This record gives sequence, structure tokens and C-alpha cells, in this order.
Amino acid sequence: MTRKNQTLGEFIIENQSSFQYSSGELSKLINAIRLAAKVVNHEVNKAGLVDVIGAAGDTNIQGEDQQKLDVFANEKFIQTLTNREIVCGIASEEEDSFITINSSDEKHQNKYVVLIDPLDGSSNIDVNVSVGTIFSIYRRVTPVGTPVQLEDFLQPGNKQVASGYVVYGTSTMLVYTTGDGVNGFTLNPALGTFYLSHPNMQFPENGKIYSVNEGNYIHFLQGVKDYIKYCQEEEGDRPYTSRYIGSLVSDFHRNMIKGGIYMYPKSSISQSGKLRLLYECNPMAFIAEQANGLAIGGKTRILDIEPTELHQRVPFFCGSRNMVKKLEDFLNKYH
Repeated sequence: MTRKNQTLGEFIIENQSSFQYSSGELSKLINAIRLAAKVVNHEVNKAGLVDVIGAAGDTNIQGEDQQKLDVFANEKFIQTLTNREIVCGIASEEEDSFITINSSDEKHQNKYVVLIDPLDGSSNIDVNVSVGTIFSIYRRVTPVGTPVQLEDFLQPGNKQVASGYVVYGTSTMLVYTTGDGVNGFTLNPALGTFYLSHPNMQFPENGKIYSVNEGNYIHFLQGVKDYIKYCQEEEGDRPYTSRYIGSLVSDFHRNMIKGGIYMYPKSSISQSGKLRLLYECNPMAFIAEQANGLAIGGKTRILDIEPTELHQRVPFFCGSRNMVKKLEDFLNKYH
């Protein structure tokens, strides 16, 4: 029975029947993510007081400058997940390749892989803007008892068994789904405990917020340009409000609560889009669909895309159902 002020642990136990696999396995995984998130949250909240902000001096596999907190968050999540007897592999946006993890009996008995963006929007840390963590969980497809393989990670999003995000903002929230709705838990920093604060989260079917980097407008496809102009027209309940933070977790979280659409299209300067399918789009799309929203990569449902590489980029549009459908109408004008 779902009730407010449940702890995350209590919620998992009381709703274990909704998870098709072992509840003990899910509990271990979510608990590992919860623990790592609390450690990262502690560091994020010290930004500016100690030397954790700024560039680390390296670049990740995408050629992006790594921030010091990127590296810290990546290490903490990998370390915490590795110490649990459940994960057979981890893929991180910050790593060139996936990491193979053996079970304690050295017989590769673990069943789950985790794909993670340890610190989404980390470039905002220096200016005290909300950032987050995104995670995605799959059951391996290769035989238990063998080392994990690339194919275990290159699964379409519709095979996810759980996904979620943590937003480090004015309060710290962990939001996740196992395919039976979306629930949000807020951290009580005094007790170090996550409590159910947002049960059964849902996108409103209609919204009045559109989130896109309009500085790239000139480079967008014509269908996206037309939709943005539609959002700006003075007609009916329009114009809509433009809100863009530059942190996917924060923009998504706001739009799910208030109603809106998030857009990161491909463009003439980014032919494949910018967001990563496995670390950002798939987990957020799973949450969106579980919360009565939609997520597409243009004319394709995000969760149906067959991944071809670990760091694959795709266009990404998600949010309130009717807003995404309206965008599709504009995209379909230019086949």
C-alpha cells in the first residue's frame, strides 16, 4: 500500500510484487544507488567551499571536458555498485567502455547491468544550478556464469527493468520506475533517509512550458522551427513559457510536475543529436511513458530504437502527451 512518508526501503518491500524479478535483487540495486547518491549529494552541496568545482583537466569519450565532480560521481557510483552482489557490469557516460564485474565466488553469477550518467548537467555546478544522476537497469542477455558482453548493454529501452534519476536541487530527490508507475522520494538530510514525497507522478496531458536551447534555432530542422513558432503564437492558451536549464534531469523533472515538453533535436551542427541514447534518453523515456508522457526521437519511439554503439547519440523529445503529439504533426509535414 502506497502512502506518503514511507521510507524508500519500506516502499520497495511493500511494493515488491510489482517487480517481476527478485525483490531482494531490486532492493540491493536501488539501495546501492541511494547510498551513492547521498555521497554525491554531500559533495555537490560543498561546491564552492572545497576544491570540487571546475574542470578536471581530462575529456570523456565524447570529447567533453570532465568536471571534477563528474570524476568524483563516476567513481562513487562505480565503487558502490561494484560492492553489491548483483551487478555484472556497468557502463558509464564517463568511461570509454563497459566495466565487467565478477561475483564474489568468481563465477559471474550476477544478473544485472547498470548504465549511468553519474552527473548530468555538471557544467552548471560552478554557478549553483541543479544537476542530477540518471540510471538505467537491464537483466543481462548473455548466459549467467560468463563475463558480461557488449550485447548486454546494447538492448532497446523497452527491455529496461528499472530506471530513474536523482536531482540535486533545493532538495534532493530520487525518482524511479520499475514499470509500474513513477514515484519520487525526497531526502531528509538530517536523517539521511529518502521519504516518499511524490507518489504516482504523472505528466499533465497538456502543458505550457517548452524547453529547448533556442540559441541553436537556426540549425534546427524546419519541423522543429515551426513547432517553436507555434509555441510562441498568441492564440488560445499560447504563447507557452520558455524554460531551459541545460540540465536534462532538472528540465525533465519540472516538466513532469508542471506539464511541458523537452526538446533536443538533431541539427545542422549535430546531425545525430547530442543526448546519449543509453545513459539519458532510454531511462528518461521509460519514466516518461510510465508517467503518462511520450518520448520520441523524431518519428520513432525512443524505447524501440535498437542501439548500435555504447555512446550512441539520438534526437530526443519528451513530455506531456498532447504536446509531443502536436510536435509530431509538425515533424510529419517534412517527411
